[in-house]
Amino acid sequence: MAALALAASFVPGAAGAERARMLVRYAGITIETIVEGTGPAVVLLPSLARDSDDYDAVAQDLVRHGLRVLRPQPRGIGKSTGPLDHITLHDLARDVAEVIRQLGDGRAVVIGHAYGNWVARMTAVDHPALVRGVAIAAAASREYDPGLRAEIDRAGDPTLPEAVRLTALRRAFFAQSSDPRPWLSGWHPHLREAQRAAAAAVPQQQWWSGGVAPLLDLQADQDPFRTESTRLEMKDEFGDRVTIVVIKNASHALFPERPQEVAMALADWIKRLPTP
Repeated sequence: MAALALAASFVPGAAGAERARMLVRYAGITIETIVEGTGPAVVLLPSLARDSDDYDAVAQDLVRHGLRVLRPQPRGIGKSTGPLDHITLHDLARDVAEVIRQLGDGRAVVIGHAYGNWVARMTAVDHPALVRGVAIAAAASREYDPGLRAEIDRAGDPTLPEAVRLTALRRAFFAQSSDPRPWLSGWHPHLREAQRAAAAAVPQQQWWSGGVAPLLDLQADQDPFRTESTRLEMKDEFGDRVTIVVIKNASHALFPERPQEVAMALADWIKRLPTP
């Protein structure tokens, strides 16, 4: 039987709410999850080779809107453990599904940032009964500049000079008006290729639809992975299922750049979803 284990410490969260770290265990896999708030569950999934601690500010605002925020740490980060070789998006989606079953009362909105949006969409395809809605945040278009991949690698490589990394962060992740320095830390480069391989093992068409649940396409107006010409890409394909919101003065990092605007857009959309 699946088991839960509470971490030893709790810390204050938004509006006096407690923030806990809980362990979801299944089939020899452990997923550490940051949990805070009460109400309908939402799951926040991080960007490539980054962790769920990136979303503190947005999580706190979502808690203030009456939501229970679950932030699973990807395998290989913190106390999350599980195979990293020969895995696919289906495996990562099952990690999310187990978090929803055990900590989200079996139903949640899944929010995926950048790389995390692929995992979110795969979760909705593989486990539709668990997913109320899918929010894809700073999601890349079907096709984007392949040179951006090298910028991601440089941004997350702590062995490179700081100036090189800051240039890469500005090119790939941060708008000109944003400070990229907070993202000099928080990288887990040992996971980058494993996560990429997991995505490459699944044809894009298998996860692209994000299942059949309502979908929020939360875009940043200066995201090089999602240029203005692709704004309507999802809406044109999936019609009224899709709601588009564009956050101004933000790029691919989005969450650390405009946390209040992101949280408000998410909360407003979630409140319009059918009752869980």
